[in-house]
Amino acid sequence: MHREQARHRAIERCRERGVLIPTFEQMRRPDGLSPAIRSALDAVDMQAVEPINLFRITWSNRPAYSRTADSQPERSHPERRADKGAGAGGFGPVNILEIPSQLTGVPARIVGLVGRHFPTGAHKVGAAFGCLVPRLVGGELDPTRQRAVWPSTGNYCRGGVFDSALLGCRAVAILPEEMSPERFQWLEAMGADIIATPGCESNVKEIFDACHQLQVDHPEDVIFNQFEEMGNYLWHRGVTGPAVEEAFRSLAGPTDRFAGWISATGSAGTLGAGDHLKAIFPGSVITAAEALQCPTLLSCGYGGHRIEGIGDKHVPWIHNVRNTDVVAAIDDRDTMALMRLFNEPAGQEELVARGIDEAVVGQLDALGISSICNLLAAIKTARYFELDENDVLFTVFTDSMDLYQSRLQERSAAEGDYSRLRAAIDLERYLWGCGTDHLRELLYTDRKAIHHLKYFTWVEQQGRRVEELDALWSPSYWRDLADQLPLWDDAIRAFNRETGVEEALYGAAVEAGGRAE
Repeated sequence: MHREQARHRAIERCRERGVLIPTFEQMRRPDGLSPAIRSALDAVDMQAVEPINLFRITWSNRPAYSRTADSQPERSHPERRADKGAGAGGFGPVNILEIPSQLTGVPARIVGLVGRHFPTGAHKVGAAFGCLVPRLVGGELDPTRQRAVWPSTGNYCRGGVFDSALLGCRAVAILPEEMSPERFQWLEAMGADIIATPGCESNVKEIFDACHQLQVDHPEDVIFNQFEEMGNYLWHRGVTGPAVEEAFRSLAGPTDRFAGWISATGSAGTLGAGDHLKAIFPGSVITAAEALQCPTLLSCGYGGHRIEGIGDKHVPWIHNVRNTDVVAAIDDRDTMALMRLFNEPAGQEELVARGIDEAVVGQLDALGISSICNLLAAIKTARYFELDENDVLFTVFTDSMDLYQSRLQERSAAEGDYSRLRAAIDLERYLWGCGTDHLRELLYTDRKAIHHLKYFTWVEQQGRRVEELDALWSPSYWRDLADQLPLWDDAIRAFNRETGVEEALYGAAVEAGGRAE
């Protein structure tokens, strides 16, 4: 397909639907948006399938306005801006939740970015945007004729389907059949084409196989493989990393140190935020977490586990392994036990009785299963490096318990009622008892060995060239990649000018807001 023709049709589609695309800078700093856009957002619910909600892809949505993402998405006609009642117009500081030392058992401060306040209830909607929009504005995707394919272990395909719907593009969601029912129900309500692959979140190879089959059966489809799409990495480096920096500077005292960034490996996109943070705070570390039941980075291991959405049994192409300092493997037994501790009434009662602030306990449902994994990896990192009260670790609470109520019900059915005694045991064994086992600080040779593991997935299976793999080892590769972000913003602005939507719907002030520094 001719690129200029595809780009022209994308422009026409966005003009018809009233789609104005935000820049990465606007997602970083939504306070720079024009009053016209902010006013328009007031009339639209965050979870509604309305193009204006592209401007909600930010860490700074006002929590008071974010609905739970397990509710059915609101489908509305593209030609109207319907009043949704309560509205969702406000922006504020970066959404964070600090887990107090009384709960973590370590003196270091552990702070998580909260993903539940994004559209879809998870930050992966941003990673999907980073993959989709550069292709759209560059003429590599024709939303009128091609489907956008989102291979995923859960939240990424939800984000991709949402973004595709806002841009008027048909979408295909590929995810393992053992993912939580809430994800499938949401995708069905969105009208996505769904391909359920065999196995659990560890079965990434089966997802790739489904992509290959789609390329044979539907060669016109455009596949956005989060494990190799640099847009995923760049969204986190350009948006999540600066959000962490902003949050740290807002809460840090004069003697506080930024100690590190912790994230489950997954597609490795979120780990990319650490590259920005390490450049700003050179003494900090990056910890990659994974499931103990599938310790690929820790010991070339394999297996299945219950920490939904983090993916395994390969090293993602977009993982800057050379910049990773620590690997921590988390037992899925621990995450499932803490899921009940944080969410069952008896568990919450026990936490309050142990002196944990009731307001904090009331917010622990912001941690989904992989978020609990990230919390435990942060505790391991704090213990290993003997961090003190002047050290601040940041992690990400990717999604919330809104997406895992069925898992809570399953555990209750399998294990019986949750008692205060069980809660006390889980608190002391799995949280306060979290140690430095199954953690490895990586030597240079360890990092090189993990990097070499990419060969077996990406060169042998996925057709990448050895020269491309070797290039990923160079630090300059990732620095040069980050330099593309301003160019992407320029391309988005040029696309918006051609659609004419900004002038027609929001006025010329939008352009000034988009260029705010």
